[in-house]
Amino acid sequence: MKPVFALTLAAALTGCTAGPSPEFRTFQPKIANPSAIIAADIAFNQLAQQKGQWTAFRETAAKDAVMFVPQPVAASEWLKGKADPAASVKWQPHKAFMSCDGKTGVTTGAWQRPDGSVGYFTTVWEFVETNNRGDGEWKWVLDHGDALTAPRMPKEMIETKVASCKGRAPAILVAPPEGAKMKIGYARDQSLSYSWIVHPNGARTIEIKLWNGEATETVVTDQVAAEL
Repeated sequence: MKPVFALTLAAALTGCTAGPSPEFRTFQPKIANPSAIIAADIAFNQLAQQKGQWTAFRETAAKDAVMFVPQPVAASEWLKGKADPAASVKWQPHKAFMSCDGKTGVTTGAWQRPDGSVGYFTTVWEFVETNNRGDGEWKWVLDHGDALTAPRMPKEMIETKVASCKGRAPAILVAPPEGAKMKIGYARDQSLSYSWIVHPNGARTIEIKLWNGEATETVVTDQVAAEL
């Protein structure tokens, strides 16, 4: 979670003071287009600066979205009535991953708090259809992060990777460690999966996996230590 706790188009969007156009925020996936979730994440950050941190989280969360505080909680319940801080955390996506069908994606990058502390985040996005024509908007279903002692530095351009459409990724069957909570989520075509494990002491691991046409590759592994 943002603390509680090569793509020229994306680079251009980052510099737009007016924010991404509504067409990007309500992009209807027809082919996998990682710029859609990059734009959604940039718009999410801009909304937080304009309307308030927790207001932005509430307005962009899916109904079943999950946060970690440090145990997993339903975002809708945790965010209900939560007052915005005087100044919001800021963040920037550095990498984006997307399923073959273009309807599930992941952004990961860096955040900065007003007090000068820094960290990283990973957010899972799903395209939520709002009518039978397939129109809809991007909503986050998982958001987490952690503090770092030094800022995570971006590369010159946002990195992107799309899952292969060749074949079909198998379902992953893994039992959680004793006493831990765990969930595995999938894109509709199973070409992207995300999982989280949270131990009783609050330590957690988030993994993002992408299908390459022959095997599943782990593209993100975030490990958060137990709270002292």
